[in-house]
Amino acid sequence: MRVFITGAKGQLGRALQARFADADDVAFPADLPECDITDRACVAHAIGEFQPEVVIHAAAMTDVDGCARDPDLAYRVNALGTQNVALACQSIGCAMLYISTNEVFDGRKTEPYIEFDVTNPINAYGQSKLAGETVVRDLLTRFYIVRIAWLYGKGGNHFVRKIIRHADGQGHLRVVADEISSPTYTEDVASAVRQLVQTGAFGVYHFVNDGVASRYDFAREILRLSGRGHIPVEPIKLADFSRPSTPPPYTPLRNFGGAALGITLCPWQEALAEYLASNDC
Repeated sequence: MRVFITGAKGQLGRALQARFADADDVAFPADLPECDITDRACVAHAIGEFQPEVVIHAAAMTDVDGCARDPDLAYRVNALGTQNVALACQSIGCAMLYISTNEVFDGRKTEPYIEFDVTNPINAYGQSKLAGETVVRDLLTRFYIVRIAWLYGKGGNHFVRKIIRHADGQGHLRVVADEISSPTYTEDVASAVRQLVQTGAFGVYHFVNDGVASRYDFAREILRLSGRGHIPVEPIKLADFSRPSTPPPYTPLRNFGGAALGITLCPWQEALAEYLASNDC
């Protein structure tokens, strides 16, 4: 399979490259500065020249607080950039897989969201990513939308690394206990994506590690598994943690559609242990 990957230098992009390189696939990695998804002509040329069977669109503006500070930029990258990729796929007739987010939901449910729940983002990041979903649905018939949550992986500047860095530097932590979702390892998402594109079962999917955790739960497990369980962690509320963006309070995702295809991800605690054993932190 010929696969074109945008955002190939990001933590998920690198995991995707490695996963597709393990098999009889030909992957073309694209990222800044060589391929700017906001440049329609550049995107059309790169995808048209490679002639992929599927484009995995992982490039995005994922700085949630940055999106809140500059919503126009968030829409240029996450909505118009996605439109450019979708138009290029439309032009050559290839499939597209769009990486989306748990933040397309408002966090008002009391149980994990499935793929068919109504979206209602409450911040600029979620709104711009949902706009990307809409563009993909409007322009293409052969597409996958894959929502992920609380992503961490090799080479990224993510929650796991930040917790370890702050624990070592400060000796104590204050972590939000009323923001809840699904911690997810890039390697598991990449494996699930590779399985999915081989099925041809187009649609919307939630690929997250199994289980539910608050930021506080997640931090405590990071410390325990990394040998820092003695470091004190004070639970605080979202309202006590000032930031430009407003995160949805409860957005665990349930892998309903993927499980029906036999694509499942392990519990988040197992995935975290595997990541920490890789000595990436």
